[in-house]
Amino acid sequence: MENVALKAVHLNKWFGEGDTKTHAVQDVSFEVVNGEMLFIVGPSGSGKTTLLSMISGILEPSSGEVIVNGSDLWKLSPNELANFRLQLIGFVFQDYHLFPRLTTLENVAIPLILKGIHWDEALITAAQYLEIVGLGNKCQLPPIKLSGGEQQRVAIARAIVSQPNMLVFDEPTASLDGDTGKKIIEFIKTNILNENRCIIIVTHDNRIFEFADAIMKMEDGKLLGIERKPI
Repeated sequence: MENVALKAVHLNKWFGEGDTKTHAVQDVSFEVVNGEMLFIVGPSGSGKTTLLSMISGILEPSSGEVIVNGSDLWKLSPNELANFRLQLIGFVFQDYHLFPRLTTLENVAIPLILKGIHWDEALITAAQYLEIVGLGNKCQLPPIKLSGGEQQRVAIARAIVSQPNMLVFDEPTASLDGDTGKKIIEFIKTNILNENRCIIIVTHDNRIFEFADAIMKMEDGKLLGIERKPI
């Protein structure tokens, strides 16, 4: 597969010991290319979020490899891995993880501050990215003053402000009504996905399946298959 952004090779994850030991992810291998939006779907407990955590450098696999842009994540030192995540991977969590005491502008600026960019410059860039997600007029509001869909877009702006190569979403529409959820995913595909970036979304929301370029099905920790739309 050309232009591979992510390659997972024989990933396994065990939890617990003895009689309670659970094989949460079982020998999963797949690839994602730049310009592709991949959905990981399956029932609760199928290993979706565990897999997502392993491929995004949060949870170390029991065995297997995760290659992102040519780098094996789990052969990096802890400091190298933290820097790699900061530079190349953007996260949007289910509950957004916005800081309630900060403005939307300050929330979006955080990744730039972590990269050592001066505060004033970070705020200018953050404002540009809030414009991209259609919230340029909400810069000075705290998250509590925003709707669920607006908070989701702030989280997206924060995830893309450092221009990551891979974006990872965990149940992005779980807290949104059907129409808002579809609008958010359509917005992501139209405005955020590009030829130098892949997007991986864990979801059980079949209302948004139409936007996927590929759908990867999991059950009981196993990969059942990947369906890709014809180009």
